[in-house]
Amino acid sequence: MEKHGTHSHNAHESHGGSMISYVIGFLFSIILTIIPLVVVMNDMLNKTAATVLILVMAVLQFAVQLLFFMHIRDEEKPRFNLMALIFGLVILLTIVAGSVWIMTYNAVG
Repeated sequence: MEKHGTHSHNAHESHGGSMISYVIGFLFSIILTIIPLVVVMNDMLNKTAATVLILVMAVLQFAVQLLFFMHIRDEEKPRFNLMALIFGLVILLTIVAGSVWIMTYNAVG
């Protein structure tokens, strides 16, 4: 009985992350949020460069969230999770690109 409880506990721990992993992910998230905030608030870059910086930081933030909090690399079968993630990203990009296209070409001039 004791061995079963220990095995169950160890299996549960492997699906979660360690405290140091969460702290590192949290620090990366804070840094990736503060950088564009400081750049925009202090008007350090022109509009185009600031937009590119925000987009790059958003992509990095997405990667940090997946790796440190969603444990995308720790799954037994990450292929299925990756396929679902790619499908979600395709839908997201379709919605965003379609919205930008509609707003660009239907703007009242």
